Amino acid sequence: MGETLNPKKSNLKDSDVAVVAMAIRRASHMTTSLSLAPELQVLTWYNTDRPLSLAALRDRVVVLVAFQVLCPQSIACGVPQAQRIFDTFEPSDVAVIGLHATFEHHDAFSPSVLRAFIHEYRLKFPIALDQPNDRGPIPHTMECYKMRGTPSLVLIDKLGLVRKHAFGPCDDLRIGAEIGALTQESARSSKPARVSAA
Repeated sequence: MGETLNPKKSNLKDSDVAVVAMAIRRASHMTTSLSLAPELQVLTWYNTDRPLSLAALRDRVVVLVAFQVLCPQSIACGVPQAQRIFDTFEPSDVAVIGLHATFEHHDAFSPSVLRAFIHEYRLKFPIALDQPNDRGPIPHTMECYKMRGTPSLVLIDKLGLVRKHAFGPCDDLRIGAEIGALTQESARSSKPARVSAA
């Protein structure tokens, strides 16, 4: 993969970043209905010393990236992108959460496989193991968010509203601009700017 734009190390002025972000928002498919992000239902957490909750992360943009260790697109696109987002944005502005959602190949997966995957890929962001569902193969959080598969990316604004829900690979520049735009919104805003739904 090539280099990605890093706002911390860029020579762009704040006004330039704002113009790029506005253009991308206008060009995106916009979401028309905003809903409160469902709380995560988690079996266990990795890379964090305590369980995380979306309610506790209000006032920050949350990037939720669902993946599977046995999904080629997750390994090629979703997980590396989550790590790049984690490395790019300040943790006080953006929280990145990985969600391992086992909805297929249940017999080939175990928490020790995920632990080894996190270690081998040197992932630093918090990762949740989605709670299995007694009613079927789709785990609880994946079902609550109506995810179609992995990788999936969900952007949640500072108010806890779902602003983007994408399935499959996402363009780094577009996602970076959308996250940047969300970080500029007020946490008290009653009328959020539009961000795309994919």
